[in-house]
Amino acid sequence: MIAPMPNSLKVYAVLLVLLPLGACMKTPPLVAPDLVRASATVGPDSFVVHVRGSKGEFDIKVHRDWAPRGADRFYYLTRAHYYDGVRFFRAVDNFVAQFGINGDPAVNAAWKSSAFPDDSVRRSNVRGTVSFATGGPNTRTVQLFINYKDNARLDPRGFAVFGQVVTGMSVVDSLYKGYGEGAPRGKGPDQDRIEKEGNAYLIKDFPLLDFIITARVTEAWPK
Repeated sequence: MIAPMPNSLKVYAVLLVLLPLGACMKTPPLVAPDLVRASATVGPDSFVVHVRGSKGEFDIKVHRDWAPRGADRFYYLTRAHYYDGVRFFRAVDNFVAQFGINGDPAVNAAWKSSAFPDDSVRRSNVRGTVSFATGGPNTRTVQLFINYKDNARLDPRGFAVFGQVVTGMSVVDSLYKGYGEGAPRGKGPDQDRIEKEGNAYLIKDFPLLDFIITARVTEAWPK
């Protein structure tokens, strides 16, 4: 026979149901981000993000002195679990693997106005390095790319490297590239549609895209 729940536990259970989702989370809900806090977050001097994906696992080591603002934003987003479920929507052979548009359109709408100031370019976009995508000065938000080759031509355009894949680059190399460049230049996914329709659009029209299952900070210095 199952004993009845004590009254104290009943009250606790009711409180859990009534509390807003954000009150039960260590990080703010992604659909209602505190952009002031996101901009003010300062990450560790260096840290490792372990990415578990559909093709395997790899590690990105971030160096804050390479690009402090980019490192801080990546630290905040990763700790908020922003990249969980995100697709590698633009994987172009001998160029880059790009990702960062969330699978939830509501999250994309919330982060669309989250641009943060540029960093100076202190490291070249060589193979395996990671930078934020940008559409011009001071437009970085959430999208990233991993360089498949030495793309030094990106350096003068302001793409500031903040980290590098240190293990599992073969996994990044194996990401599905069959859809090629994105619309309108190619037949790959349209970024505007991803933002508005999320993963539902990608799963329906581009089902072979690889994706991130989880991305977590696993080490940090100083600890």
